[in-house]
Amino acid sequence: MINQGEILQTIKMIDQQHLDVRTITMGISLRDCAHSDIRVSCDKIYDKICRYAGNLVKTGRDIEAEFGIPIVNKRISVTPIAIVAESCDTEDYVPFAKALDRAAKEVGVDFLGGFSALVHKGCTVGDARLIRSIPEALAETQLVCASVNVGTTRAGVNMNAVRTMGEIIKKTALLTKNSGSFGCAKLVVFCNAVEDNPFMAGAFHGVGEPECEINVGVSGPGVVHEALKSVKGQPLDVVAETIKKTAFHITRVGQLVAQEASSRLNVPFGVVDLSLAPTPEIGDSVADILEIMGLSSVGAPGTTAALALLNDAVKKGGVMASSNVGGLSGAFIPVSEDAGMIAAAKAGYLTIEKLEAMTCVCSVGLDMIAIPGDTSAETIAAIIADEAAIGMVNNKTTAVRLIPVVGKKAGEMVEFGGLFGSAPIMSVNTCSPAEFIARGGRIPAPMHSLKN
Repeated sequence: MINQGEILQTIKMIDQQHLDVRTITMGISLRDCAHSDIRVSCDKIYDKICRYAGNLVKTGRDIEAEFGIPIVNKRISVTPIAIVAESCDTEDYVPFAKALDRAAKEVGVDFLGGFSALVHKGCTVGDARLIRSIPEALAETQLVCASVNVGTTRAGVNMNAVRTMGEIIKKTALLTKNSGSFGCAKLVVFCNAVEDNPFMAGAFHGVGEPECEINVGVSGPGVVHEALKSVKGQPLDVVAETIKKTAFHITRVGQLVAQEASSRLNVPFGVVDLSLAPTPEIGDSVADILEIMGLSSVGAPGTTAALALLNDAVKKGGVMASSNVGGLSGAFIPVSEDAGMIAAAKAGYLTIEKLEAMTCVCSVGLDMIAIPGDTSAETIAAIIADEAAIGMVNNKTTAVRLIPVVGKKAGEMVEFGGLFGSAPIMSVNTCSPAEFIARGGRIPAPMHSLKN
């Protein structure tokens, strides 16, 4: 039970500290929508999404109104489309993306994830078709998000897929150049992707998940920042304990919303993802948390250590509040979506190399980073390879969401709007990795993956 004290504390966190439920995400299995005729398959996909998610947005709004808890996004994740579409006799999977987009618009959700392929050990025919379709699919839809998993700790890193994804990102940027290459903001490349992630653009409904479920993502960087004001100058173990207690309260809010949504929609409750997801709004920044610990700016020496403390404390506090913690659950560091990160990048204190170091200890990876439009496909692929190697060796989820903004150079700005914010174009090391990327093949799994 949630007591009166928790309710009053939650009201304060919502009113003054930017606490919100970032997303209610309904995961839907589309495995029974496979058919050899693409038109039949697309119709089945559209009908099933509309049938299962028809009341999702209304339910979210009702919970918002009744409990006074802001729910920023209502989203859908689906079975990786490469799996569903593989039985179709077609080379072009763009019609699937359009069917998903129509369904998402019909039910009124903000985004739909799952135009995805899992290729960490190799590509099937369907995987290859889907990956080739990504640039056009993202250019011709508004709400569809795509992801590709190129590595796991168990399988190693598929460098052929890594090389291909560098080319796909470049092509996506070109096809969406009139919107600041925004298509790339809807495309994530993973290592160790999780099956129950409620956050976009990387959400998909894994093959081990049930027919349908509700996953909730909470967010409260502003709440953590406010709590740390009370322990200024105290030892770091006190800081960690304060973050743990705060994460506990944040997770309880997510648990409440998830249980209510599950009950009202008659759909199983999956997980609460307690990731600290920032927004461009002042006071809702992960960078601010790191700076209140004593850093003059995010990016300074000590940033990785501070982020490690934050990420660990968030997880420890969250698991005490709910037995359904899952997804990614940590701290996100998306540059364009965090006012403090934007400021540090513009000042030159935060570089891609420093961000890469930070991804060793945070929740995901190199996220929402705008880079010069003339960055080569091989360089993008090599950055993906670096990040995948971190995930593989450390047995954690890592990801890359790079946006090579066509026509922009380092030091300029690009505006995406809304939760996607704005981003300075960050400089990229110009040394060529082309020969390394051209080798292809596979980076073998590390020794510690052999646990059986």
